[in-house]
Amino acid sequence: MDLFALETFLAVAEERSFSRAAVRLHRTQPAVSQAISKLEGELGEALFDRGARDATLTDAGEVLREYAQKLLNLRVEARHALGELRSLHRGSLNLAANEYTCLYLLPVLDRFRRVHPRIKVTVQRSLASRIPDDVLLHSVEIGVLSFKPEDRALKSIVVYRDELAFVVNPRHPMAKTEEVSIRDLGGQHFVAHNVPSPQRDKVFEAFRRHRTNLLIDVELPSLEAVRRFVELGNGVALVPALTVERELKSGALTRVRVKELQMERKLRLVHRREANLSHAAIEFLRGVREYAEATEGSYCFLPERGD
Repeated sequence: MDLFALETFLAVAEERSFSRAAVRLHRTQPAVSQAISKLEGELGEALFDRGARDATLTDAGEVLREYAQKLLNLRVEARHALGELRSLHRGSLNLAANEYTCLYLLPVLDRFRRVHPRIKVTVQRSLASRIPDDVLLHSVEIGVLSFKPEDRALKSIVVYRDELAFVVNPRHPMAKTEEVSIRDLGGQHFVAHNVPSPQRDKVFEAFRRHRTNLLIDVELPSLEAVRRFVELGNGVALVPALTVERELKSGALTRVRVKELQMERKLRLVHRREANLSHAAIEFLRGVREYAEATEGSYCFLPERGD
């Protein structure tokens, strides 16, 4: 029982004539009769009273008429819904990020929502190490990473260049110094994020290389907690610059340059290489590129080599 057969059935029922239904559908009368006969065979019921002068519905035909109209209405609704997806009047955008990389998303999502307020946006919080699998397993369409994924099934685009920032409370003795060396940090009491990361390993290696003791007195479970603890005057910290932009602008924290710790960190958007991205995801990527082109500074849109 296909939709064309139901459309033919409704045309005959409304016109009360096989010949008039054929004219309406731009088909021959034998083709219409054949479609109705096939439908009756599938259902095991006669739908029209062949003995009547006009094409009169049987009881079975009356029952089918209601359901056939519902099904054809659903076809119209489905086409309309697909049209709304294409025009971005509905749909969803599913992303994965961690505490740090989510901060990159905020301004670009702000722009996206202003242009497409009817698209539902969901950002799933995930450990960075799990995000590639989230994307490959279709849990989300796009992930945000601070490292290049190894799996060749993933396509990556560099969208932000961040760097490591050494921050102190404005009342700290180092706050009045523009630049220090890594050896000057040997006696400082550090507050650190206790989540393992490649960046954390690079910091430890840099201190070892310069034979300087890295004294970590406090480890906290979030970058926000680290930032706020230092802001209260408890020690110093090395954090991604993106996470302290607001505090540096307001003067709540002070950044001091450490010449041996100039570490760039690239943020990337990743998605499945062979994915048929949703209309919302395609528009989001287009918006990210346009935002980077219009914004000076750290934002960019650079597909990785081989992508």
